[in-house]
Amino acid sequence: MRTEMKRKMLRVAAAQMKFRDSPADNLDWIAETTHSKARDGVDAILFPECAVTGYNRDFHRFSPETARQALRFLAKTARAARCHVLAGCPTFLGTRLSNSLLVFDRGGRVTFCYSKIHLTARDARYFARGNSIAFFHLDRIPCTAIICHERRFPELVRLPVMMGAQILFHPNAGLDSLAVSKAKRKGRDGMAARAFENEIFYVFANSVGPQGNGLWSAGDSKIVGPDSRVLALANNRDEMVIEAELDLAKAGRKYAREALVQPAFLRAQWRAILAACRRQSWKSKT
Repeated sequence: MRTEMKRKMLRVAAAQMKFRDSPADNLDWIAETTHSKARDGVDAILFPECAVTGYNRDFHRFSPETARQALRFLAKTARAARCHVLAGCPTFLGTRLSNSLLVFDRGGRVTFCYSKIHLTARDARYFARGNSIAFFHLDRIPCTAIICHERRFPELVRLPVMMGAQILFHPNAGLDSLAVSKAKRKGRDGMAARAFENEIFYVFANSVGPQGNGLWSAGDSKIVGPDSRVLALANNRDEMVIEAELDLAKAGRKYAREALVQPAFLRAQWRAILAACRRQSWKSKT
């Protein structure tokens, strides 16, 4: 009698964070939260965009040495907790500063660095553009990521899903007026469409609360299933961590796989595009 294949499960968390005044304070909260959730059985935890620094900052004051210290601290945290950590942090390549998401494995190794491609006007004052889509693995599960504003560019998700990604991680740092921030609530913001149109899981971690200069962040962090059902949802006021267990058998990537086949005249073009994506993504691995 054929033995039933064991189902692949991954317990993920999204940390909805109030930014502190200094990288040291932010890192302490990240470490405390990571250790707490790892003890609860979480396999991977996502923190917001620029979680190390906060987002409404003068990044001209962020030094390469501060970045190196932050990455060493995050690596130590992931290694001690035996948990995958995905955290937003500015990174340097030479003198070029990027708005990046660092992916640490259970051993504390950086397995991928994704740098934001589509910059807001504020981003462009400080950051250089990335030039590679995100594609990496957590416990052999193919994953992808976008950062904040990139929710408006569905090809950044569809392409890595065509390559095999089953989970989308989306760190965010909202920066709106209080009125706009209050209007973003109960998950009704359209972002769950990325999960449904690709038949994948979607993990969204946002900042929350006042960000300075009269600006706010809406929270509303969420974890969404491939059928667009919200599995976990934070409010738009409080710092909190949400989590869900993902059954990867449900992330079949049906619509992305079908798009590779029909219309037939695009098949060769899709193959060429995906080959280029794979070559470029390798350049972002460390």
